[in-house]
Amino acid sequence: MTQSFFQTFILLILVTDPFGNVPLFAAALKDTPIERRNKIVIRECAIAFLLLLTFMFFGKHFLEALHLSPVALRIGGAVILLMIAIRMIFPHPDGVLGKSEGGEPFIVPLAIPALAGPSALATVLLFSSTSFTDTMVHVAALAAVGIVWLMVFLSAEKLQQKLGPQVMTAFERLMGLILTAMSIEMLLGGIREFVQSL
Repeated sequence: MTQSFFQTFILLILVTDPFGNVPLFAAALKDTPIERRNKIVIRECAIAFLLLLTFMFFGKHFLEALHLSPVALRIGGAVILLMIAIRMIFPHPDGVLGKSEGGEPFIVPLAIPALAGPSALATVLLFSSTSFTDTMVHVAALAAVGIVWLMVFLSAEKLQQKLGPQVMTAFERLMGLILTAMSIEMLLGGIREFVQSL
């Protein structure tokens, strides 16, 4: 049981990549009042957690009801990530995420697809189980991952202040390049799965 918990925990950490998402969160919250940032982080992490939890239990039924395949989810998410990555590398006047009402992000793109992205959604679909014990282990692992998200993103502001704007900008460009590669890999993987299914 302990081994299953840690395997699930490590896998979810890798697919949600909280450390790699620090620049994205920093860019998204840059124009948001400081006193609002922690509340937004908590809200977005909670939304991502609830979505992944819901997908863990009902994801297969949801996709079947909409006649959507996991491949379509993967390709669609890859396209969104690629667009965000390009804006991270080549700054846009409207910022990485474009203009938003009220000057703060809501659900997209912090909760989705940064945390609860297509790879994370596809991963939790694999955790569907008829065993109550296995289900509770997976839920506990997801909750632990949610705590890691909060710890990382709530301290992102201090991290930014210590490293300085130039280092964070360089880090954001680097993460943009990595995110570009990840999104292309995800897109190619989705296309490969689609071609094999023909």
